[in-house]
Amino acid sequence: MSLSSTDISPTARRILERPAAVHTPWTEPASEEQLTRWEDVARRVGEQLAADAVERDAAGRQPSAELRLLKESGLVNLLIPREFGGEGAVWEAGLRAVRVLSRYDASIAQLLAYHYANVSAAAFYGGEEVQERLFRASAAGSWIWGDAVNPVDPAFTLTPDDAGEGFILNGRKRFCTGASVGEVTLVNAEIAEGPLAGATAAFIVDRERPGVGFDEAWDSLGQRLSASGGVAYDDVRITPEDLVGPVGEIPFSTLVTPLIQLAFSNLYLGVAEGALLRGREITLARRNSWFLSPAADYAHDPYVERLYGDLVAKLKAGLALADQLNRRSARYLGLGGQLTAAQRGEYAVEVASLKIVATEVGLDTTQRVFEATGASSATPGTGLDLFWRNVRTHTLHDPVDYKRAEVGIHFLRGELQPISLYT
Repeated sequence: MSLSSTDISPTARRILERPAAVHTPWTEPASEEQLTRWEDVARRVGEQLAADAVERDAAGRQPSAELRLLKESGLVNLLIPREFGGEGAVWEAGLRAVRVLSRYDASIAQLLAYHYANVSAAAFYGGEEVQERLFRASAAGSWIWGDAVNPVDPAFTLTPDDAGEGFILNGRKRFCTGASVGEVTLVNAEIAEGPLAGATAAFIVDRERPGVGFDEAWDSLGQRLSASGGVAYDDVRITPEDLVGPVGEIPFSTLVTPLIQLAFSNLYLGVAEGALLRGREITLARRNSWFLSPAADYAHDPYVERLYGDLVAKLKAGLALADQLNRRSARYLGLGGQLTAAQRGEYAVEVASLKIVATEVGLDTTQRVFEATGASSATPGTGLDLFWRNVRTHTLHDPVDYKRAEVGIHFLRGELQPISLYT
């Protein structure tokens, strides 16, 4: 039954029909004190996770205990303004934290990266009223935000309910990171009928709501603890209080894509750092040397030295570019409604360039480090394979060749790719 123009909650209409009044909570760049503080927090959490990372990966259980560490550390509330109970940090600090955490446990770093993108939806899609409501609730409960927005799966069905008070949600999606372990899941769905038909709404669904189900059979090569299984919604009721805002192509709101791609790039570089640090430990502990080597031990073998030099130099180049783009995120986020489509597009191309570099550095480092650590390191007990399995799995999230094309097309003809959750 199609509803008349009056058969819809005034609250829902106000949130979804109004022009998105951009209000950005991230107006200042990160201070050195802020960056150092949250890097140290991420390092301490990472060191705790590293103690049994191999065993936890093998078990493949839901990462409930790991997420408690994130909550207790304050990392979960990092991006929420202080006036709403959060830590008041900015995206640059969050990106650094993701990178540091990735050295130790890339699965948990992935969950944190997605959480940052999802909780930020309150600012990307919602006005000041929505931001205060959702940020306060999230900070008070230390919510983990998962998502069910995978754009390559069939769309959800969002239909106004008969009373005109809210909506009914149906559908299934795969690869929903954090949905099965977070307190809430961010969902995007197009309204099927009624006065707002055709509009795409962003809203949240709590994990325990009737009609919510999960496919927890997430048994992948890597990122095994990222809780990235499927989600199913069967006649789930969505209230006006669940609504975040309209999803459109306002430049500020579409910053979510380059920011999550930037988080992925930091994740890959962090994994590469972790692989090199573990590889160095193994190399320094190796006795003797190859029988043709002039060196007394592997750590002094010229080929081993050359290999590490090559890997470290390329990693440093990737880290320098990442630091530059992480810092520039503050500029674009701070512009809020003044951000232009051209500025957003140029930034997205720069992030795509980093994604290419970070993917290559991550894959190259995590597989070539075995050349220095030898055959005895190719066993699960060393933990060295975990770095490669994690970065190999996540770099398949979206084909890097399309990032190469995006950069090349812009260089040749100055064209930008259509905005999506991938570009």
